[in-house]
Amino acid sequence: MTTATPAHPVDEVPPAGRLAAFGLQHVLAMYAGAVAVPLIVGGAMKLSPADLAYLITADLLVCGIATLIQCVGFWRFGVRLPIMQGCTFAAVSPMVLIGTTGGGLPAIYGAVIVAGLAIMLLAPVFGRLLRFFPPLVTGTVILIIGISLLPVAGNWAAGGSGAKDFGEPKNLALAAFVLAVVLAVQRFAPAFLSRIAVLIGIAVGLAVAIPLGFTDFSGVGDAGWLGISTPFHFGAPTFQASAIISMLVVALVTMTETTGDLIAVGEMTGRKVDPRSLSDGLRADGLSTVLGGVFNTFPYTAYAQNVGLVGMTRVRSRWVVAAAGAMLVVLGLLPKLGAVVAAIPAPVLGGAGLVMFGSVTASGLRTLARVDFKGNDNLTVVAVSVAVGMLPVGVPTVYEKFPDWFQTVMDSGISAGCLTAIALNLLFNHLPGKGSSAAEADGLPVDGVQKSVEEPREQVV
Repeated sequence: MTTATPAHPVDEVPPAGRLAAFGLQHVLAMYAGAVAVPLIVGGAMKLSPADLAYLITADLLVCGIATLIQCVGFWRFGVRLPIMQGCTFAAVSPMVLIGTTGGGLPAIYGAVIVAGLAIMLLAPVFGRLLRFFPPLVTGTVILIIGISLLPVAGNWAAGGSGAKDFGEPKNLALAAFVLAVVLAVQRFAPAFLSRIAVLIGIAVGLAVAIPLGFTDFSGVGDAGWLGISTPFHFGAPTFQASAIISMLVVALVTMTETTGDLIAVGEMTGRKVDPRSLSDGLRADGLSTVLGGVFNTFPYTAYAQNVGLVGMTRVRSRWVVAAAGAMLVVLGLLPKLGAVVAAIPAPVLGGAGLVMFGSVTASGLRTLARVDFKGNDNLTVVAVSVAVGMLPVGVPTVYEKFPDWFQTVMDSGISAGCLTAIALNLLFNHLPGKGSSAAEADGLPVDGVQKSVEEPREQVV
């Protein structure tokens, strides 16, 4: 008798009920971040409420399509891991600058289309760089991703950036209540319920927030029932050299961030990312970005907050996130449903975000636990990389006197820390130095741990 090989947890399809519940968790975890980019860019350009609503529905639609491409995949597009896609915040400042200095939305979309094509062309190049992401680098990058996201959760818990009651004790109390519910469900509930602890926490928090006056459903009545995004709604794209150059810099930043996210999810799910799958994931990013430029939205990347949800719930199925992508498509076609989700108070999301983003940080520490820090400079690599990555997070205006291209790269703590970790790993562990030359002169074998740092990730046990 022959027995069928069991499917990898990434490829398992949960029952319909669990698929929907797990997928909804991912939608709620990323929704606020997804709609923030069109709100910021549209607000800076002083677009009408109708145009802002159009940007949001277009964004949700393409978010869903991009997520399906990444999770389900076709041909050489899609990493086929539980990766949620959304608009990148790295592009906000350049897009606001392009849109408010005479180019308008057509110039933004022209630059976005070119950036997407560039990402698709550069994807194989980034795939070959995977050997420079040993556990020392990946653990550091995952750690930086988690710490960088914690201020987002803190802003939500305090009421949301710009809120009139920001920091009020009632907001923090609601966030703490949601956090307590999530922890209680994860600790004491049956296995299935513990895996949707975030969803239960948000639902209970919303139920408490409604009678206490935290919610505002006025936008639901104003939203339409059906909204379809048509190509080039705001006019044919224009191609300005300065706009394209700035967006190409953004493309390099998002590719670096996506690489870190893909490796992190590969670590969490037990399906390690190899050069080919990394290239496929980045190529899907590029295709999604091109679709964004065509369908009136912005560049796309992997969303780190959903990486934390994968680590926390230990639900590794890519079909769960594909279901979340399908939900986003529906929300993009039915604006009224999107308005209902948007009415969830920021403190409710903040309470859930604290545990999710903290899970990303803990995953980075778990990866770093496999690295030996004795008799080498690995501790320096981690220390300096985290310091550089946290600098723009702790002091957001630290680089405001620098050129725009420099700010685009370094204002993202994730990309700044990632580039620093790669460079320092090359400096201390790949270039000939005093340690290696001395060892070679003495005829000593290369230390096993040091060798594991130098070898490609996929060869390390």
